[in-house]
Amino acid sequence: MKNYHISKHPSFFAVGLSYKKAEAEVRGKFSLDVPKIDSIILDAQKQGVEGLLTISTCNRTELFGFAQQPFQLIKLLCDHTQGSIEEFQEVAYVYKNHDAINHLFKVGTGLDSQILGDFEIISQIKQSFSRSKKHGMSNPFLERLCNSVIQASKRIKNETELSTGATSVAFASVKYILHNISDISSKNILLFGTGKIGRNTCENLIKHTNNKHITLINRTKEKAEAIAGKFQLLVKDYGDLQTEIRKTDILVVATGAQLPTISKSLLHTKKPLLILDLSVPKNVADNVLELDNVTLVHLDQLSQITDENLNKRKEYIPKAYDIIEEVKLDFIKWLESRKFAPVINALKAKLMTMKEEELDFHSKKLQDFNQEQAELVSERIIQKITKQVANHLRKSDADTDDSLALIQEVFQLELNSK
Repeated sequence: MKNYHISKHPSFFAVGLSYKKAEAEVRGKFSLDVPKIDSIILDAQKQGVEGLLTISTCNRTELFGFAQQPFQLIKLLCDHTQGSIEEFQEVAYVYKNHDAINHLFKVGTGLDSQILGDFEIISQIKQSFSRSKKHGMSNPFLERLCNSVIQASKRIKNETELSTGATSVAFASVKYILHNISDISSKNILLFGTGKIGRNTCENLIKHTNNKHITLINRTKEKAEAIAGKFQLLVKDYGDLQTEIRKTDILVVATGAQLPTISKSLLHTKKPLLILDLSVPKNVADNVLELDNVTLVHLDQLSQITDENLNKRKEYIPKAYDIIEEVKLDFIKWLESRKFAPVINALKAKLMTMKEEELDFHSKKLQDFNQEQAELVSERIIQKITKQVANHLRKSDADTDDSLALIQEVFQLELNSK
């Protein structure tokens, strides 16, 4: 069975961009839908990439995988999106080996989220791993790593208050509405798009506004009806979008389109209209701002809203990092045992054979030879030697592949193929 581990050739990389340096417009160029993710995975397979995890949300796009160079992964991303390598390099980050592992833990536990404590990313990681596994692009390393990140996420939710209160972009949008619109229960609200953010926004609107005038529109009407049925809301056909916008006071856009679905030409209302665009890439064209009665807010602006809840959540960041370190330590131990164990075990067996040969030789040569004491002393020496070797291999600055190869060559070790 092939060993998957962090090694010089290939290395484990994380390449990507996020809200921290990339504006929504740039993130939109690199966003990935499911067909694009599948195409990247299949293309990576052909190029000999060993294991790949692809994450694309409204605030980040990232590839995690084994490659000779990070450029292999960067090129894969650029080949399958509208973004160029030059644009990527301006806002991108690249992490290698243990730094890449650390980054995935931060992302998966909500510590790197646009809104601190937003744990919705963990479902994305689960789905991404499932897609990789489906296409034969997972491996024991990625599976164990994803499971460890999921475990850390669960523990942080259960053992801290990092996610106290609602923390998502969907909730931030509702909070913005509550703070900026008076008499909210009497306003007409139109939700266009019923993906995950759309569904969550819908749920938060009902929970926090006590509004009975919410209409849903989706390109696929059945999806809107499924959500509307749950909350007893009104559903309209996609063809009615322009007419419904005329009636509405608040338009929430949460579609997954690659190009704007709402533009100035669709808006023919004279009353004040608040538009919240929760989509990446942006699904509302900037030309709507040419209309005096329209206010447009994008999710990047919403995510900057801070409150008492957020400040309280910040207190639990150190505890969250402690949990990550605990879970990560277990993962690293597993990784080391998977990588070093065959060589360490073979070395120990070789030394034991040498010991047996020497003891047998000296027992025949020496008249008063103490077999029991010799066994005890030699076994302690073997333990110390194997411990020293293991400690050397665990050093982060050691070239473990070269060291493992040298040990095998010097002691002429035969490793168990299993």
